[in-house]
Amino acid sequence: MNDCDHEMFEAELRKLAPARPPDELMERLAGFKRSTSVALSQPSTINYQLDWWRRLARWLAPAAAIGAAAVALLCWRWFGPESERHADPLANSRAAAAKPVLKADDVEIDERLVASFDAVARLPSGESIRLRCREWADALVLRDSASGTVIEQRAPRLEVVPVSFETY
Repeated sequence: MNDCDHEMFEAELRKLAPARPPDELMERLAGFKRSTSVALSQPSTINYQLDWWRRLARWLAPAAAIGAAAVALLCWRWFGPESERHADPLANSRAAAAKPVLKADDVEIDERLVASFDAVARLPSGESIRLRCREWADALVLRDSASGTVIEQRAPRLEVVPVSFETY
């Protein structure tokens, strides 16, 4: 269609009158309009009282939480153990830093591929998507030869990567 055809089509559409809606629809709309105007013209005192409490609670709740936190902090500072108030605050951290709990002189980190496979899934929109899945077994071993301590941690890991379909 060229521009002339579009203009003629639009001119014909302007000449047409819209169809009258069904009577059932007009009655339902008129009934809905009457019921909403009656409901809006009679304000409820219960709703007004609830709104007043909600407005008050919106301001009082944060203020009460801040006040409770301040009282808890003051109580903790005033009624805490006597030794904590007058002790050297760095003494505990120095004692902990003086003697390390574990000194790992042998560390092994292992990552093994257990399985690898491709899968096709369907998204909620109906579109198909291809996934490349790999199952791994991760392991961490720490050894302290001075104390004879060995710590082992093993964890499975699943790696899922979306891959696009090749189309030709």
